[in-house]
Amino acid sequence: MTLRPLVLAGAGGFARETAELVAALGPDGGFDLLGFLDDDPLMVGADVGGLPVLGPLDWVHDHPDVAVVLCAGNPGNPGVRRTIAHRLGLDDDRYATLVHPAASVASSASLGPGTVVHATTVLTADIELGAHVAVMPAVVLTHDDVVSDFVTIGAGVRVAGGVLVGEAAYLGSGCLIRERVTVGRDSLVGMGAVVTRDIPPGEVWVGSPARRLRTFETSGVSDPTTPPTVTA
Repeated sequence: MTLRPLVLAGAGGFARETAELVAALGPDGGFDLLGFLDDDPLMVGADVGGLPVLGPLDWVHDHPDVAVVLCAGNPGNPGVRRTIAHRLGLDDDRYATLVHPAASVASSASLGPGTVVHATTVLTADIELGAHVAVMPAVVLTHDDVVSDFVTIGAGVRVAGGVLVGEAAYLGSGCLIRERVTVGRDSLVGMGAVVTRDIPPGEVWVGSPARRLRTFETSGVSDPTTPPTVTA
């Protein structure tokens, strides 16, 4: 079997977790993980979990045969992967979609390019995940959920049926989302929150039941005209 070379854009916690996912897939996963990318020049050449930091993110343009996964995630900037994707301007076929072998993904589910699904996640039926969605361990998504591009879903989140999660929203670890709720784009749901009604775009909601805390001031930082640096 010829393995496709793969790099992870980022060298922090999410990237290291994803490296473990690739290792769990083994050769049957179809990828040969070469290492990480990081915009911090002091990180280039460093060893991260036994793999090298190969260079900055723009390294991908000089290696067109290498697959990429965007492994940046930050509740202070939920749209960071959107910004990076716009900055790099890669075609969808450059991005790998990764599913941990210990995840349960229904045959009726669809996953977009660059999406990562970690261990013990369950996708039950007719679920749609967009591009560059990060699904942390032990998440449960149930029937007819639609998760838009660049969403981050923290560990242990439970989402009831028919929920729409807008682009670049961030669902904090352990939160619960009631059926047929809409979570607006660029919004943030706090850890352990219980969401029983729609959340408007660009707001932070916390508590049980969840309530508006404030406008999410950094919801505009993912403007692609402001390229980020990605560092560990």
